[in-house]
Amino acid sequence: MSRNANGDSFTQFGWLVCVWILLIPFQYGYHISVLNQIQAVVTCKDLSPDTPHYGLPTCLPMSDFTFSVVTAVFTVGGLAGSLVANLVMDRWGRRGAARASSLLVAVGAGLMCVSASVGILGLGRLFVGVGSGIGLCVGPIYLSEIAPKKISGNVGVLTQLGIVLGIMITQAIGLRFATPTEWRTVLFFSAAASVAQFFLSSLMVESPAWLGAKGQVEPKKVASRKLWGSILPATPAEATVEDPLLDELEAHRDENITAFTVPQVLAARELRKPLAIVCFAMLSQQLSGINAVLYYSNDILSKSLPEFGPYVSLGITIVNVLMTFPPILLIERMGRKQLLTISTVGAIASLTLVGLGLNTGIVTLSSIAILTFVTSFATGLGPVPFVMIPEVSPYHAVSALSSIALSLNWVANFLVGLVFLPLRNFLADGEATKEGRVFYVFAVALFTSMFSLSRVYRG
Repeated sequence: MSRNANGDSFTQFGWLVCVWILLIPFQYGYHISVLNQIQAVVTCKDLSPDTPHYGLPTCLPMSDFTFSVVTAVFTVGGLAGSLVANLVMDRWGRRGAARASSLLVAVGAGLMCVSASVGILGLGRLFVGVGSGIGLCVGPIYLSEIAPKKISGNVGVLTQLGIVLGIMITQAIGLRFATPTEWRTVLFFSAAASVAQFFLSSLMVESPAWLGAKGQVEPKKVASRKLWGSILPATPAEATVEDPLLDELEAHRDENITAFTVPQVLAARELRKPLAIVCFAMLSQQLSGINAVLYYSNDILSKSLPEFGPYVSLGITIVNVLMTFPPILLIERMGRKQLLTISTVGAIASLTLVGLGLNTGIVTLSSIAILTFVTSFATGLGPVPFVMIPEVSPYHAVSALSSIALSLNWVANFLVGLVFLPLRNFLADGEATKEGRVFYVFAVALFTSMFSLSRVYRG
C-alpha cells in the first residue's frame, strides 16, 4: 500500500474503496436505461413468445401502459429506499448501508434476469429501486467522509460520473444484446456486479467519521490510515506519537451527538437553511426536465437522422459522460456556486432553443440545443447537488437530510416523467408547431427553483 504522510490524497486502497462505492451510482444509472434499448424485444413488440430459451420465455407480452408501470416501479422503490436510508446508515454504518444496497440490487436484477412473467420483472425492478434509493443516499455521504479535505469536491463529483457511465454502458450493451435469446444478459451483468460488490464489502473500511461518532476510536484510526496513508504504529507506545492525519480526521466533523431522525430535522429551526438548500438543489436537478429531454431526444433527432435512433441515444449518453469530467477538475477551482450558475444559464438557454426549434420546425436547432442542454446539465446541475448534501449538513443530521433530499428527488423525477407527455399534448392542443411549449415550462421551473436556491444561500 502506498503511503501519504500528509494525508492530502488517497492511498491505492483509498482509491479502490472509491471504485467500490461508485458501483452504487453506476447501478442507478444502469437501471435508468436498462429497459430502453431492449424494450421492443422484451415486450414482444416485433415477435411473439418463441420456444423457451433455457426454460424461460424469449419475451414477455406487455402493452405500452404495462411497460410504463414496470418502468415507473423503479422510481417507487427508489422513494421507499430513500425514506429508510437514514435509519439504515445510522444503525449499520455507511458500509452496512452500501452492503444492503448492493444486496437488494443483486436480488432485484437477478429476479429480472430469470423472470418468466411481468409480475416477477416488476418485483425485481422494485427491489432494484429500493437498493438504489438507499445507495444514492449513502454514496455521496460515504465519499465525503472518506475523501481528503483538499480533494473532497473532486471526489464528490464522481457520484455523477458513476451515474452517467452506467447510463452509457447499459445503452451500449443493450445495442449488442437486444435479441430474443440474449436480452437477459444485460440484466445478468448488473446482478453479477452487485454480487461482487456485496462480497468485496468485507475488505472495505467503515467511514472514519461514523466510527468516531460511535466512539470507536481505534477502528477509526485504522480506517483513516488505510484510506489516507499514515504508517500504523508498531507498538502500543508508538500510538501516542503525533499522527499527521489526526487533523484530517477532525476535519470530517466527528461529533458525539445522537443522529437526528427525519422528523427531528423537519422540526429543527437551525436546520431549516441546510434543508432548504439541499431540497432546492435536488428539485433543480429534476425540474430541469433532464429525464424528459432524454426520453424525447430520440423522437426529435430521428427526424433529422432517421434509422439511427438507438445510436443517437448512445451518442447523447457519451456526451453526458465526457462533460462530467470538467467539473471534476474545476469544482475546487471555480466553486460550487459558480458551476451551478453556469450550468443553469446554459440549461435554461438550451431548453428555450429546443422549444423554439420544435415550434418553428427547425429540427437542426432543436437537435443541437438538446446536445447543449445535456452538456450544460452535466457540468453543474448533475454533479453539484450530490456534493452539496454532506457539505452543508452538520454531521448529526446528514443522514436524515440526505434521505429527505433524495426522496424529494425521486418524487420530482416520477412527477416529471408522469406529466411530461400529457402536458406537452395539452399545451400543443394537437398542433405540431406548438409541441415546443412544454420546454418553456421546464425553463421557467428551473429558473424559479435556482432563484429560490440563491436566495436561501444569501439568507
